[in-house]
Amino acid sequence: MGLSNFERMIELVNDVFASKNDPDQLDVNDEVMERLVQLHPSTICERDEGDGPVAWVLLIPTTRSLMDAFLSKSISENELFDQTPVGGSYDALYLCSAIVLPEYRRKGIAKELTLEAVEDIRNDHPLTALFVWSFSKEGDLGAEELSRITGLPLFKRL
Repeated sequence: MGLSNFERMIELVNDVFASKNDPDQLDVNDEVMERLVQLHPSTICERDEGDGPVAWVLLIPTTRSLMDAFLSKSISENELFDQTPVGGSYDALYLCSAIVLPEYRRKGIAKELTLEAVEDIRNDHPLTALFVWSFSKEGDLGAEELSRITGLPLFKRL
C-alpha cells in the first residue's frame, strides 16, 4: 500500500522547504500550530478531498515593522513568528507556505484557500501588505496573483 495523503504532504514539505535543516525557518509542529491559531484562526488552511489533505496553506499575520525586519534579513522566519504578538493588531500578512499534492496542482486550490483566509483575517485586522519568501517560481506567481486580486502590495525577501 502506498503512502497516505498526509504522509505524502509531510514528504513534500520536507522536500520543498527542508526546514528541519535550516534553523532560520519555522519548523511547524503542534506547538507552532497552536500559536498560529491564537494569532488568527485562519492562519492554517487545508483542503481534504476525502482521503486526507491535498493542500495546506500557512499564513502569519504580523506587523509592518516585523515585516520590514524580516525582508531586510534582520530577523529570521522563526524570529518573525516568535516576535509577532498574540492578540495584537496586524497590518501585514506573511504568505508562509502553500503545498499542494502534484495531481491537485493547477486547479486553484491554494489560491482559493489563501484568498478565503486573507479575507477572514482582513475582517479582523487592517492589512496593508503581503510579503513572501519564495522557494519556487510557482510560489512567486501565486503571491503575485494574490496581490493583484486582493489589491494589497506584495513585498519579497530576496
